[in-house]
Amino acid sequence: MGEKSKKGGWCGWIIVLIVAAAAAGAIVVLVMKKHKDSSSDAASGASEKKYGDALKIAMQFFDVQKSGKLVNNKIPWRGDSAIKDGSQEKLDLSQGMFDAGDHMKFNFPMAYTATVLSWTILEYGDQMKGVGQLEPAQDSLKWITDYLINCHPKDNVLYIQVGDANADHKCWDRPEDMTEARPLIQINASTPGTEVAAEAAAAMAAASLVFKSKNSGYSSNLLKHAKQLFTFADRYRGTYSENIPEVATYYNSTGYGDELLWAASWLYHATGDQTYFDYATGKNADSFGNFGNPTWFSWDNKLAGTQVLLSRVSFFNSKVSNSDTLQEYRKTAEAVMCGLLPKSPTATSSRTDSGLIWITQWNALQHPVASAFLAVVYSDYMLTSKTEKMTCDGNEYTPSDLRKFAMSQANYVLGDNPAKMSYLVGYGDKYPQYVHHRGASIPTDADTNCKEGWKYLDSTEPNPNVATGALVGGPFLNETYIDSRNNSIQGEPTTYNSAVIVGLLSGLVSTSSVVQSFT
Repeated sequence: MGEKSKKGGWCGWIIVLIVAAAAAGAIVVLVMKKHKDSSSDAASGASEKKYGDALKIAMQFFDVQKSGKLVNNKIPWRGDSAIKDGSQEKLDLSQGMFDAGDHMKFNFPMAYTATVLSWTILEYGDQMKGVGQLEPAQDSLKWITDYLINCHPKDNVLYIQVGDANADHKCWDRPEDMTEARPLIQINASTPGTEVAAEAAAAMAAASLVFKSKNSGYSSNLLKHAKQLFTFADRYRGTYSENIPEVATYYNSTGYGDELLWAASWLYHATGDQTYFDYATGKNADSFGNFGNPTWFSWDNKLAGTQVLLSRVSFFNSKVSNSDTLQEYRKTAEAVMCGLLPKSPTATSSRTDSGLIWITQWNALQHPVASAFLAVVYSDYMLTSKTEKMTCDGNEYTPSDLRKFAMSQANYVLGDNPAKMSYLVGYGDKYPQYVHHRGASIPTDADTNCKEGWKYLDSTEPNPNVATGALVGGPFLNETYIDSRNNSIQGEPTTYNSAVIVGLLSGLVSTSSVVQSFT
C-alpha cells in the first residue's frame, strides 16, 4: 500500500512537472507572440507616422506653387504674383498654380491635379484630418477650382493656358518680379480641345463632392460648370494639341477618349445620373475603353484611373454591379494591379534593380507614385468590400500584397533607395539641394529681372529657399541622381507630382475602410 502510494506520488509529481513545463512553455510562446505582435504594431505605427510626417511636408508644395494674391501665406519667400493674369479679357485668372519650376499655367495638368486631389480627399479625408491636412488640402483644391471657374466664362469657351511658354522659358526670375507678357489661349466651338474641357469637367465634378457638405452653394456651382464643360467636350470633339500646335511642346495629348470616360465617371459619382453611367459603359466604352490592356495613369492618360474609379461602383453598388461593361473595367483594373505586383506572373519588367516602377527618363517618379496611389485605393476597395483575393494568371494576391507594393514605392521616394536620399524635398536628412525651381533658387532680396536672374540658375550654391514638399523628377534607370539646378530632367518638380504623392501618402497614413459612397 505504502509502495503503491509512493509510486503513485512519484507519477503525480511527473505529471505536475509536465503540466508546469507545458504551462511555462505556453507562457513563453504567448510572451514571444505578444512581443512579436507589439513589435509589429510598433513597426506599423512607426510607418504610419512616417507617412503622416511626409504628407505634412508634401502638402506644402501646393502653397509654394500658388499664383495670385496670397491668403494666409505660409511660405516666407513667396509673395503675390501674376495679379493681372486674364485682365486683357476682363477676367481674373490670377489664381491657380504654376506648373513646375517655371511660371506657366497649363490647365490640362492643373485640372488633373485638382481631380486627383479631390479623389484623395474623398477616399482619405479622415486620415488627412487625423494629421491636420484635410483643411489645407481643401484650401489648395479651392485655389485651383476658383481659377478653373474663372477660366470658363461661357458654356463653350475655356481658357486653357496663361503665359507664353517660349517667352517664359527665356527668363529666370521670381514669379513676384515677372514683367513678361502673359497671353491667354482658349478652346471654343471652332477650336476644340476635348481632353482639357473633359479634364476640367472631371476636376469640378470631383471637387463638387468634396465641398458638398462644407459649402453647398459652391459645390452646386462647380457641378454646373462640370456639366457644361462635359457637354462642350463631347459635342465639339478635337485634340487640343492638334488644333493648337504650340501647346504640344510641353503637354501633348495622345487622345481625348480617356478624358471623356473619366469625366463621365466623375459626373456619375457626383450626380447619380444614369445618363453618365450609360455614357461610360456604352458605345464610348467600346470606342475608348481599351479593355484588357493595362496603361499607366498620368496627366495624359486617365484610363487606369477610370478603371479603378468604376471598380468602386462594382464593389459597392449592387444595383449596377452586374453590368458586363462595368466588369470589363474591373477586370482591366485588376490587370493593372497584376502588372504592378512584383511577384505576379504578369508583372511589368519596367523597374529599377531596387524595384521602383520606371517608365520614362523625364520626371521618372510620376508613374510609380501614381501607380502606387491606384494600388492603395484598389487595396482599400477590396478590404472594405471584404474581397479577400484577386487572381493574376492563376496566382492569388491579397489587399495586403497591393499595400506592400504601394509602401515599397513610397519608401523608395522617402529614402529607401541606393542613393539613400529622399526625393521629397524637406523630408529626411538628405534631399535635393539644387531643385530646378526659379523661386527657390533666387534670394528674396535679389534685384533681378528676366535676364539678370540667369546667374542664379548657374550658381554653385544650394538654393537659398527650400521648395518644401516638392517631388523632384527622380532617378535614372541606373538609380543615380545628379543634383544640379540645370538638370531639369531629374530635378524639376511639378504640381501634378504633388497630387499623386499626397494621394499615396494619405492612403498609407493608416489602414482603414473607405467610404462606400461619396455622397
